[in-house]
Amino acid sequence: MITWILALPVVVAGFVAVRLVLRRAGRRALWWTVAADAVLLAVATVVLALALGGGSAQAATAAAQDSGSGSAALIGAAIAVAASTIGAGVAVAYTGAAALAALSERPELFGRAMVIVGLAEGIAIYGLVVAVILIGKA
Repeated sequence: MITWILALPVVVAGFVAVRLVLRRAGRRALWWTVAADAVLLAVATVVLALALGGGSAQAATAAAQDSGSGSAALIGAAIAVAASTIGAGVAVAYTGAAALAALSERPELFGRAMVIVGLAEGIAIYGLVVAVILIGKA
């Protein structure tokens, strides 16, 4: 799991480089890109076959899987908290602005407006609950 997270910037940089080359060179660069993709696909298939073919090191893979699942749960908890907090921030921004606009015209709507803003903040609490559950499983 951590390998994919570390490889993500490389993938993004490769994507950006290919886009720049395709814009400048045109059709010839497209053929070179397709050929490079075919070679990478063949190499990835060979590596995957070799990785799945070795079954003699069961104890080492079991220990690696245990540590990998724990770190994956912790990464999942971090993603849950981060995404829910960002979502709650966006929701509170819109509902808070709308609540202030409504309160400027009709101050008696204060209770209803705060309930709506509180419901938007509940998104962050759901992410926190998911994170606690995932940390408990790690």
